[in-house]
Amino acid sequence: MRHRLFLKLCLIIASGVVALFYMLNILTSHTEDGMSHLALEDRQTLNEWGQHAQSLYLAGDQLALERWLSDLQSQEKTWAAIASVDIGHVAGDKLKESFYIGYNLGRNVDWKIHLYFDVNPVMQIPFDDTRVSFLIYLPDRMRPGAYWQYTELTMQIIVPAIVLAVLSYLLYLYIMKPLIQLQTATRHVSKGDFDVSAKALMGNRNDEFSELADTFDQMATRIDQQISSQRQLIADLSHELRTPLTRLDIALAQEKNEAHSSDNINRITRESKNIRKLVEDTLTLAWLENEKPELQQESLELVDLLDVLVDDAKYEYPDRHIKCQFPDSAIIDNSSHRAAGQALENILRNALRYTPPLKTVSVSLVENDNDIVIHIIDQGPGVPNEYLTTIFEPFFRLDKSREAGSNSFGLGLALAQRQLATIRANVTAKPGDDGGLWMMVCFPKT
Repeated sequence: MRHRLFLKLCLIIASGVVALFYMLNILTSHTEDGMSHLALEDRQTLNEWGQHAQSLYLAGDQLALERWLSDLQSQEKTWAAIASVDIGHVAGDKLKESFYIGYNLGRNVDWKIHLYFDVNPVMQIPFDDTRVSFLIYLPDRMRPGAYWQYTELTMQIIVPAIVLAVLSYLLYLYIMKPLIQLQTATRHVSKGDFDVSAKALMGNRNDEFSELADTFDQMATRIDQQISSQRQLIADLSHELRTPLTRLDIALAQEKNEAHSSDNINRITRESKNIRKLVEDTLTLAWLENEKPELQQESLELVDLLDVLVDDAKYEYPDRHIKCQFPDSAIIDNSSHRAAGQALENILRNALRYTPPLKTVSVSLVENDNDIVIHIIDQGPGVPNEYLTTIFEPFFRLDKSREAGSNSFGLGLALAQRQLATIRANVTAKPGDDGGLWMMVCFPKT
């Protein structure tokens, strides 16, 4: 069945909204009914007034009755009178014209009071065994529903808003749960764990999300197959290339031992070494790209490592000057001597390769609170701003001016960046203050 999620959401929303309005109607009616009746003590007070008026009326003390009615009206700031059922005035203020219209002189104390009427109603307390009643406009202090406007506002706005917010939250959880499960599966796949099943994480769910999870599992399986195929291809390529290169090296070594070694043989020897380096660097780069290893195994003294690299560089490039500025010590934890050494060596060699003879490469180390930054600045032709990130891509070479007769294949900086990533370090580039290229290598301390 198609559109299962749509039908489920429609059912939840429609049922929730109908139930909300139904419950609000019942709650509002119940609350309004409860707030429409006079308080028990007010009913008792009105009945006591009626009994007192009745006692004065039956005693025949008209003057006392008039005086009591006058005092009551003054005290409660209202209107009161005694009247007969045929709308005859007996005592108190004169009857209003409204009393001559309708069927009742006033309302019984047990009746509901209309909360929507602005005018207080006339309450009627009949005398015992007579056709006379005590009438009084309900005093303001006895008017029920003092907080009805706030209650109505709560029922019509606040309660629906809260209920709809809860319903929205439940819908959010219903939709987000499979998304979180897909996110979990995606995180596993991104780390190379292709055995995770998004469909299994969904449980018994059967809707568009489960179909998406099924498609995701098929995609993960396909990617796993492709990566496995690529790994096998790289392994086969490594074996097939290294074997003839080894034989070629042996043959060239034997040939060079002969009395007359030609320039062609020397050329072939150099090219063989270049090809071997290209193959090894490419395989290393493919391993770093595919496996995403984390080589955090040991503490590393960066100053000692830089001293060794600088000494080797001075021997290899005797016609360049290397200016060093290091502290006495700089130690980082959870690192890898091999990864850091190869990366820094590639960056330093790159700087020396493109720095003209008799020019200077500056190498300095600055220690901060949370990291250690190594600055390597050359005096070469520099790199335009738009290529400062592109130079870390494999096989990228800007132009002939930065190749300068080198045997570089454009893998040095790409390898350095990925080797540094395995130890949580990073490298960035920017133009030097006096030209050239400024490389900054940042190592976290822990």
